[in-house]
Amino acid sequence: MRRTTAWMFMFVCVAVAGCSKPESGHGSTTTTAPGAIAFPDSWPYPSADTGVTAAHGMVATDAPIATHVGATVLRNGGNAVDAAIATAFALAVVLPAAGNLGGGGFLVVHMGDGREAALDFRERAPGTATRDMYIGANGHADDRSITGPLAAGVPGSVAGLWEAHERFGSRPWAELVAPAIALAEQGFVVDSDFAGAIRGDSARLAHFPASAALFLPHGRVPLAGDRWRDPELAAVLRRISASGQKGFYTGRTAELIAAEMRRVHGIMTEKDLAAYQAKWRDPIEFTYRGHKVISMPPPSSGGLTLALVAHELARFDVRAAPWHSPREINRFAEAMRRGFAVRNGLLGDPDFVTIPTARLLSQQYADSLSKSIAEGHATPSASIHVGGGATAEKQQTTHFSVMDGQGGAAALTTTLNGGFGSAVVVPGTGLLLNDEMDDFAAEPGRPNMFGLVQGEANAIAPGKRMLSSMTPTIVLGDDGKPMLVTGAQGGPTIITTTYQIMSNVIDYDMNIGTAVSAPRLHHQHLPDSLYYERGGLTKATLDSLTAMGYATSPQSPTGDLGYAASILRRNGVVHGASDPRVHGSAEGY
Repeated sequence: MRRTTAWMFMFVCVAVAGCSKPESGHGSTTTTAPGAIAFPDSWPYPSADTGVTAAHGMVATDAPIATHVGATVLRNGGNAVDAAIATAFALAVVLPAAGNLGGGGFLVVHMGDGREAALDFRERAPGTATRDMYIGANGHADDRSITGPLAAGVPGSVAGLWEAHERFGSRPWAELVAPAIALAEQGFVVDSDFAGAIRGDSARLAHFPASAALFLPHGRVPLAGDRWRDPELAAVLRRISASGQKGFYTGRTAELIAAEMRRVHGIMTEKDLAAYQAKWRDPIEFTYRGHKVISMPPPSSGGLTLALVAHELARFDVRAAPWHSPREINRFAEAMRRGFAVRNGLLGDPDFVTIPTARLLSQQYADSLSKSIAEGHATPSASIHVGGGATAEKQQTTHFSVMDGQGGAAALTTTLNGGFGSAVVVPGTGLLLNDEMDDFAAEPGRPNMFGLVQGEANAIAPGKRMLSSMTPTIVLGDDGKPMLVTGAQGGPTIITTTYQIMSNVIDYDMNIGTAVSAPRLHHQHLPDSLYYERGGLTKATLDSLTAMGYATSPQSPTGDLGYAASILRRNGVVHGASDPRVHGSAEGY
């Protein structure tokens, strides 16, 4: 009890000041030039490395308060998993649009003793879910999978964090939950990101009384500088602190969730909650330019698609084509196009769908895809047939990276799916429920909101986990220790963003700040369009791509292609970078 109280007092300053910058001595800024890489003059972010450096360990997230929570755990002797657990709980309070207790995610771990693991705490369809539950009177899917009680899958986050602690944690569980309790109970100062997120979803939140009361107090959006509290969530966190996983999936919290589902005609039950289990799965492992890469297996599509793209490009001398030259973009776009065709056609929950993982990971299979790449030409997506398609998350996910001073690392991506999930706050809990049911193929054979054609492999079934694009990834250095910890937010762009950061570091020797700040591209097979961040390509490059046959689609450089808080260890120094597209932070020790 004395230790928990100390944690709570420690975070009073965080709640008051917001900890928007690392404290003195926690890290320093470097402006090392990234060699020959130059961004277009129109690009809003600098090409110089603006990452934070440290001697031992680092945390990088999309929310400075959560970053500070995790870095403090490392500084006090915790390992990467300890810091990840504390950070995830803090994000559930300070980044409610994506951080969560009512959602799910994935964790990839490399421990200092060499142990590696992948943890699946993706949500599951409730036991009475049906394949066509969102088909309306007109024969097509409606928006019940996006907003309201039917949109929620059975949450996995608390079970995942508990399971991670059971296997790899070194600090007391209550100690890791305590900072989040303090933040929820005592409150913290709202920043522009927090206020802007609520403003963007205010119409949906206003539709549900408990949601409006929490996020729109006195009928208005909180302003930057206001103090925001969630005391009911603090009570939920106390039950989790005292009883672990059972404190969420049984008892008072589970009763409140089930009671609200009955009241508003949802289908999640206490039985669904009590039956939920996180699953340890074998990580996806492959080699890229001599580096071992560890990523997430299905029901995440991230690791397999990342490996496909990397293997397709293995036959090319990537460095021979200047970074973001038309030739380099052409190769990358074609590898993405083919990788997503496979992802969209063959992947789903491995407990329900047979996935030929070994074949998909083979260089021979990747070569069979890449041999049709005609350099200097865009291949029409309609000519590439692998199967039906699958859906993917919306943008409001959050990824964070952790590297400890003991040779360990954790990459964790978590989500409610859309911003603020289903928009349903369960009365008496301060807890938002996800809208992950929208990640299923609600209407197989028709394009979803991303233009991806949804396939039978990802159709709804009771107890099934919906396919994901989340791609938490760890790359090992020549010494076998974590070199790069990365991943991203951004729906299907998560996969392509993760690959580009990996390539930026390995193929083009970028520092982590430069690698994260660099302009990004995306192709997902369908729709047949090459997405790029506005200002990230020169007119001459765009003209060349058009001449090759690409339809190009500009996106906002403030986050349409995701955020990617990442960490790089190079020459014995740890470098961390939050994404300049959002006001996150990196902090080390």
